[in-house]
Amino acid sequence: MNTSVAKVIEHYFSNPMCHLELDAEEALLTEGEENRRLFYVVSGELEGFVKTENSSSVAKVFSASEGAFIGVHSFFSGDFVASSSVISKSPSVLAWIDNETPPVDEERLGSLTQQFTPVILNELSRRQKRAMQEAIEKEKVLTQLHTAEQMTTLGQLAAGIAHELNNAVGVLSSKTERMQEVILALLEELHPGASQFVDAGLLKGQTASSQEVRARAKQISSEFGIEKQLAKALARAVSPSELSDDWLKSPEDAVKYWSVGRDLHDMRVAARHSVSIVKSVKQLGRSDTEFEEWVDVNDTIHKSLALLQSDIRRVDVRFSPASTSKIKGSESDLVQVWANIIKNACDALSSTSNPGIEILTRESDNHIKVTIANNGPEIEESVRRQIFQPNFTTKKGGLSFGLGLGLSIVKRMVSRYQGSVVVKSDDEKTVFRIKLPKSTNPKEVGYGKN
Repeated sequence: MNTSVAKVIEHYFSNPMCHLELDAEEALLTEGEENRRLFYVVSGELEGFVKTENSSSVAKVFSASEGAFIGVHSFFSGDFVASSSVISKSPSVLAWIDNETPPVDEERLGSLTQQFTPVILNELSRRQKRAMQEAIEKEKVLTQLHTAEQMTTLGQLAAGIAHELNNAVGVLSSKTERMQEVILALLEELHPGASQFVDAGLLKGQTASSQEVRARAKQISSEFGIEKQLAKALARAVSPSELSDDWLKSPEDAVKYWSVGRDLHDMRVAARHSVSIVKSVKQLGRSDTEFEEWVDVNDTIHKSLALLQSDIRRVDVRFSPASTSKIKGSESDLVQVWANIIKNACDALSSTSNPGIEILTRESDNHIKVTIANNGPEIEESVRRQIFQPNFTTKKGGLSFGLGLGLSIVKRMVSRYQGSVVVKSDDEKTVFRIKLPKSTNPKEVGYGKN
């Protein structure tokens, strides 16, 4: 816990007269009802639920344990309406303040909202991590569909799971947008100078690869005399040529606010991608889908890398994009294609020293070509012939190549674009080459068809 949050807890949540004890399964808040309190969890665990669209069931949206805050949105947005029902999972103790609580030492420390800004930012970070984890867990559930033996069975299973996931994913998506609006409004009011840094992170997220970050950090440290770790943090956010006096005036704060924007960006990307995954799974057995958006292939690769930040952290990823034309199709389709291939590469590299992934894009007269190579172990010919089949998986020497439904989806989606995907592998590297026609509309095809 950082010092600022610890001080807020000490100032506002240490009064024993403002403590509340709950038994297990006891309600704290009810969705849609008035709430004028902000709660701090002293001990125990609570869970938040929201009603689904038809109000026939509820979806769990968060868990809160010791050190968490509950009611941040309803308290600081000013509507004083609980956005979810909160129930104690175990016997719990909570401290609270309400909207009548006066600020401590307002002249020196500022208004109540100003003093609680660290709490709001801390809660945003918690929600971001929670949203990302939910998206990851939901994608894991979807990949388990590879046990289906036929396309009909697979489609039926997918439709059932997608229906159940759709409610929770939809809530995550809408709450992410609402939380973003509140945070940005508060920052604009309390720290207007921070807006340019938040906007920089919000607009594009982190686009620099690990190789680019290292090169940038070295240049920033040398040119501006900034210590190594801070230079690396700045390098993630901005190139040396874009490093203005505003960034250099207080680089630690600039990086902090940029990180807020980047996290909001990644939350939106993850939420949208999760919704797209659910829609794609619903369409596994359908043949009536049309796509009319123009998609930048390089941009979809950047988005897939943003979704896989935790997987590629230990991998040297080098992305060399060429200037390419847009193609007609679905952004979520292509993000899933690259994410599946890159995730499989990361799995294969788990025991490789100096793991590396190289991504190239090129354009010819009729095609966009994408090459994704890694220096992991060789995939044997007998395995390569089967890896795009929906029911195929393998392990070698305890190492899972992550092969199964993920790569069968890659094959299916590329085939919809009348494109091709091939894999070559030797003891030095494994290479996936994908070709996408520049002027062909996507169409539905079954597994294993070209």
